[in-house]
Amino acid sequence: MFLRKIISRIVLICLCIPVISAKAQNNAAKPVFMIVHGAWGGSWAFKKVDSLLTEKGCIVYRPSLTGQGERVHLASLETGLQTHINDVVNMILYEDLHDVILVGHSYGGMVITGVADSVPDRIKKIIYLDAFLPSNGESVFTIFPLSDGFKKMISNGFIVPPWVKPGTPPPHDVPHPLKTFTDSIVLKNRAQNIPSLYILTVEKGKEAKDDDFTSQFERAKKKGWKTFQLESDHNPQWSAPQALVEMLYLNR
Repeated sequence: MFLRKIISRIVLICLCIPVISAKAQNNAAKPVFMIVHGAWGGSWAFKKVDSLLTEKGCIVYRPSLTGQGERVHLASLETGLQTHINDVVNMILYEDLHDVILVGHSYGGMVITGVADSVPDRIKKIIYLDAFLPSNGESVFTIFPLSDGFKKMISNGFIVPPWVKPGTPPPHDVPHPLKTFTDSIVLKNRAQNIPSLYILTVEKGKEAKDDDFTSQFERAKKKGWKTFQLESDHNPQWSAPQALVEMLYLNR
């Protein structure tokens, strides 16, 4: 009786192995997207984009950076650019991800630049979505000098979004740590051979030359990258999610 049970278990395990292997192979064949949100945001901002990409057979990861989104309770004056880079690097390492299509929106461009430089062997492609494209030693405020309007948003070490009214229920934008905008990025140019592209969003009726991120778009052009324009405001994840997903999927 005992021997019969052991034999039955062995047979069951053997039958399951092909199923598990097939599932692993299927997942391995799926495009893996890692989407990094911008300042004040969180993973919640790309929920619709995640859903649409998943419908196309992709695997999507949406890390929320420390102090942002559902991790707002971890907000700290000590949170810097490297903290956010580490957030994404560690998700890649602990989820054991490979061939990652790394997407960074707005401030997220600073983050993904550092991520790709940290773990270039894990990255398949880098996509900048209306985002900062920094060189070694640059910060957000060296690329976009601090304006008077921005100065009014700074309070107690955070950049507070004035468009969020008190009492607004989640999800909503939250104060962003100032240190992440003043920290300079440190790069070793380890990601220079990774295929990269830039998507500039341009609002309907406006010209690309007048967009805030045109300077970053031009940087990408000078690097010889593929560049695209998407008719949308700065947040296509809300204003043009379907068009954004089509562009991401076609360039996976």
